[in-house]
Amino acid sequence: MELTWYGLSCFRITERKYAAVVTDPYNGKLGLPELQIKANVVTISHDAPGHNHASAVSGTTQVLNGPGEYEIGNVFVTGIATATDDASERNVLYLFDYDGLTVAHLGDMKKVPSQTQIEALEQVNVLLVPVGGGNSLNAAQAAELVSMLEPNIVVPMHYHIPGLKLELDHVDRFLKEMGVTDPKEESTLRISAQNLPEETETLILTPKV
Repeated sequence: MELTWYGLSCFRITERKYAAVVTDPYNGKLGLPELQIKANVVTISHDAPGHNHASAVSGTTQVLNGPGEYEIGNVFVTGIATATDDASERNVLYLFDYDGLTVAHLGDMKKVPSQTQIEALEQVNVLLVPVGGGNSLNAAQAAELVSMLEPNIVVPMHYHIPGLKLELDHVDRFLKEMGVTDPKEESTLRISAQNLPEETETLILTPKV
């Protein structure tokens, strides 16, 4: 499996013989490069310009924007609504299951989840977690959630990178909360069920431009 990050909460997840997935595609008005990206499936965590620009993704056969259970191209996708301060604001986290290898994308999660939601995420191998504050988890909340879930790999997202016009914290705050002084940095995360680290490992992905 390969994961590539494009900035904010937008990832592309690919694996041979499985549908390609893009999460939370953004529009070109936030200071980041226009997306030029292909996938079979797009997931949208909530209806905001930094997360819902599905038209930026070509080749799409299905757009998921709410809770539910789906099977598309051999990928099992579970969408779970998460708590927000305002009932009119909805965020959906997505759990992707690639034959037992699981990736959780938390979208713009604002609060550390309830016990019920934690139980649904017990077997997370790769956790894509917002860490930059703003309308989502801040560094301390994100670190607390990581300690509760104990994923094999945690990839921070939704934080400040050069060019981004949104007011978000830098990733350094999260790394400090995690006690990580020398994080691994990669352009792409390549993993299989056979090479997962036993202890939680924090990986910084450099955004693809």
